[in-house]
Amino acid sequence: MADAAATRDMPVMQVEGLSKSFGPVEVLRDIGLSFHAGKVHAIIGENGAGKSTLMKILAGHLEPTNGTIRIDGEPVTFTGPVEAEARGIVLVHQEILLAPDLTVAQNLFLGRELSNGLMVDDRVMNERAAKAVRDLGVKIDPRVVVGRLSIAQRQLVQIARALLVPHRVAIFDEPTASLTPVETEALLKVIDDIRNSGIAVLYISHRLPEVKTIADTVSVLRDGNLVATHPAADLQPVDMARLMVGRDVSKLYPDRHAAATRRPALEIEDFSVPGYASHASFTLGKGEILGFAGLVGAGRTELLEGVVGLRTAHGAVKLAGKPVHFANVHDSMRAGIVYLSEDRKGKGLLLQQDLRVNLTLASLGRFMRGLVIDRRKERAALDRAIGEFDIRGGRKEMLAGQLSGGNQQKLLLAKMMMLEPEIVVIDEPTRGIDIGTKEQIYKFIARLAEGGKSVIVISSEMPELIGICDRIVVMRAGRIVGEVTGEHMTENEIVVLATGATAEEAALVAE
Repeated sequence: MADAAATRDMPVMQVEGLSKSFGPVEVLRDIGLSFHAGKVHAIIGENGAGKSTLMKILAGHLEPTNGTIRIDGEPVTFTGPVEAEARGIVLVHQEILLAPDLTVAQNLFLGRELSNGLMVDDRVMNERAAKAVRDLGVKIDPRVVVGRLSIAQRQLVQIARALLVPHRVAIFDEPTASLTPVETEALLKVIDDIRNSGIAVLYISHRLPEVKTIADTVSVLRDGNLVATHPAADLQPVDMARLMVGRDVSKLYPDRHAAATRRPALEIEDFSVPGYASHASFTLGKGEILGFAGLVGAGRTELLEGVVGLRTAHGAVKLAGKPVHFANVHDSMRAGIVYLSEDRKGKGLLLQQDLRVNLTLASLGRFMRGLVIDRRKERAALDRAIGEFDIRGGRKEMLAGQLSGGNQQKLLLAKMMMLEPEIVVIDEPTRGIDIGTKEQIYKFIARLAEGGKSVIVISSEMPELIGICDRIVVMRAGRIVGEVTGEHMTENEIVVLATGATAEEAALVAE
């Protein structure tokens, strides 16, 4: 009887003395953790704390430098992720790892295609793919090419692909970073079902209220060290934040002092982006922070990409009261508008180039001396940017891809600020970023507005928009359906507009 109880209490997976070094840099030190069937174990920490490295080791993508991994009490080593999957361990990556030229269904079944005799059975794969994505609370055509999907939709497809594999341990690395509260709620229900089926869930997220909701146990990493493990019931989000950063971050959002009147910096009228947004009209004031809210697929990103010339669009655009037309993004940049993509890895930075190259690329003309780039001037600019934006890396010569997500975002901000813009559009400014770095980015956005710059923030996090914006425009199904300001800037009112739900239904979602 005692042996049976011991077997039930035995962790599905545990690590002992786990360490990982990349050359002279040690990113994990002597980690010891246990993960149990039917439990959600959250791993939290600042960017660069070692969370993703730990998850990649557990899923066979990296080998530990030292330490032991056990499954059902037996030591194991993985030669790669395929071997880890064979042992029932699946990882939903933070990075999007899909084939952009294949359809949703083809991506879900890539390497495990279903056949009907000698032929691939596209009909069955499309049906199962549609159901797998629908189970996550969204509708995505399984026949659409993944390259046409938004970042959030791609993340949902990636989650659906991972969950098709039979698994005993499911690892989620920032699965909701691109999702709105509505999509997040649907995903958390899926994870709850996984837990109830007896699967061990490892969960990384910077959204601490979400961690509080879903986790049974919370472990905190700081600078590669395990600093705490507690039952989630014993911690509030503010306690988690304090453990993560080692200081009090209870005041996350800076004070905003909105001006009584603002002259228009940007006016958009009857603006459409074919297939994504229709007949949109809005005004951005000088020194204002204007938020854009909506569900996945609402058209927020595509609308603003159309405004800055990244997509084919038509409609009226006025800049400081004068009609303008941006044939491409270079036109809008020359006019003083910069756009920071939500996909900082794919569209914002050159990950295989160093920090200096990334910083000066958009403003390279300022660093030319005749036909030669002034490297000394570039290095001086990098030194200033590192200090001003608190970019933390091991070496100035390191590649942008070696920075943590938060520091990549700071580098992208520094890069675009080299252009000295008057209008800044930031898409998902803190996606996948820890609470300490969020605080820094919010202060930076507030300083921009205080300095007379105009800022548009597109975000899936309603508390973020409410905390930093003067007004919030809400989109649904490609159209602007309303605007909230002042005391009406609440999650409940935003959800009512974004979903078309009743106030009572929206209150349940916003809770």
